[in-house]
Amino acid sequence: MSSYTESVEDRILAPLTGSSRPFWIWVGVLLAIVAWGGVAYSIQAREGLVATGMRDRIMWGLYVTLFVMFIGASMAGTFVSAVLRLTGASWRGPIVRSAEMVTVAALVVAALFIFFDMGRPERALNIVLFGRWESPLVWDVYGLATYLAGSLLYLYLAAIPDIAMIRDLVPASQRIRSAAYKAYAVNWVGTPEQRRVLLSTLGLMAIIMVPVAVMMHTVTSWIFGMTLREPWNSPMFGIFFVGGAIYSGIGLIAIMMLIVKKVYRLNDLITDNHFLKLGYLLATFAALMVFFNVSEFVTLGYKTSVDASFYISQMTRGSMAPIFWIYIWGGLILPIILIAVPKTRNTKGIVIASIAANVGMLLERYFIVIGGLTVPLNPYEPASYFPTWIEWSLMLAGVAIFALIITALAKALPIVAIWELREHEHELEESKPNTSARVTEGSV
Repeated sequence: MSSYTESVEDRILAPLTGSSRPFWIWVGVLLAIVAWGGVAYSIQAREGLVATGMRDRIMWGLYVTLFVMFIGASMAGTFVSAVLRLTGASWRGPIVRSAEMVTVAALVVAALFIFFDMGRPERALNIVLFGRWESPLVWDVYGLATYLAGSLLYLYLAAIPDIAMIRDLVPASQRIRSAAYKAYAVNWVGTPEQRRVLLSTLGLMAIIMVPVAVMMHTVTSWIFGMTLREPWNSPMFGIFFVGGAIYSGIGLIAIMMLIVKKVYRLNDLITDNHFLKLGYLLATFAALMVFFNVSEFVTLGYKTSVDASFYISQMTRGSMAPIFWIYIWGGLILPIILIAVPKTRNTKGIVIASIAANVGMLLERYFIVIGGLTVPLNPYEPASYFPTWIEWSLMLAGVAIFALIITALAKALPIVAIWELREHEHELEESKPNTSARVTEGSV
C-alpha cells in the first residue's frame, strides 16, 4: 500500500486510539447543553405543555418543526449513500460513512422531539398497543422504527471490515474493547468469499433503503397532507417533503465533509471535486424546490378561496413574511446563484450555499407547521405562537444530542470507510494499462 494511503489511514484512525483535551472540552460542552435541556424538560413535565407557547389552536410548534427537520436531515445519509453505492460513484469513499452516521443520529433525535411534544410521554406505547391503522401518525411511528433499524443495520454492515481492522489493532490488555470489536467483526478476515457476500448484501440493502427512505418522508408528509386544513390539503406534500429532505440532506453532507476535512486534516482525500459534485446536486434540488413552490402558490392563488387568500397574504406580507422571504431568497435562490457563478463555485461558496439551504429548510418547516395552524377554521382572530425558553432549550439539547451521537460513533468507527478507500485504490491499480506487457509483445 502506498505511503499516501497509510498517512491518510493514520489520520483517520488517530481519534480512535486517543483523546485530546479539545475532544473532552467538546464533549463537556455538549453534555452541559443536554443537562440544561434536562432541567427545561423537567419543568415542562411538571407543569405540562402550558409551559410552552403551544395552546389549543396552535397544538404543534417548534418540536414538530424540528421533528420534520431532523427527519429531513436523515435523508443525508442512508439515501445518498445508497444511491452513490448503487450508481458506483467512485468519489463516494470519503462521504458515505459520515453520511450514514448522520442518518442514525438524526432519526434518534427526531424520535426524541416526538416525546418532547407529548403532554403525557408515558403513554407513548399506547400508539403501538391501541393505535388505529387508519391514522398516518401510526404509519409514521412504524416507518420511523423501520427506517432507524434499517439505517443501523446498513451502517453496521458497511463497517464490518473496518471493525475487523480495529480488532487487530486493539491491544489484548483492553479486554472489554477488544472483546466488543471481536464480537462485532463476526470473524471477518477479508477472504474473497466474505468480500463477495458483503458487497452483495450491501447492494441489496441499498436497494431496500432507497424506497424505505422515500416512504419515511412521504408518510411524514401525509400527517399534514391528509387533513382538511387549507395550506396542508395538497397531494404535492409527499414530493415536497422528499425533495426538501434530499435538498437539505445534500447540504448537510457538504457541511459534515468540511468538518471532517478540517478535524482529521484530510485535505488530500476530501478535495474540491467532492464539494463541486455535491454543489451541482444541491443546485439541482434547489431549482426543483423553486419549481414546487411556484407551482403551489400559483395554484393556491389562482383559486383564491378565503383560506388560501389568508394563507398567501400571511406568507407574503403578513406575520410570516420575514421567514417566508428569507426562505425563498436565502434558502433557495442564494444557493443557486452561489453555485451558478464561477467565482463562488468553490468549496467555500458551496459550504455557504449548504448552510443557507439548511437554514432555509428549517424556516420552511416552521412556516408549514405554524403557518398552517394560524389559518382560522372559524371566523375568529388568527392565533399566534412564539416558542418559550423551554422550547429553545430543548431545541439546543436536541442539537447537542445529535452532535454527541455522531461524536460517539466517530470514536468507535473510522469516520471514513478505510476499506472502501483500499477497494478504490485497488480498482485504480487494476485499471492501469500493463505497459510492460505491451513492450514485451511489441519486441517479439
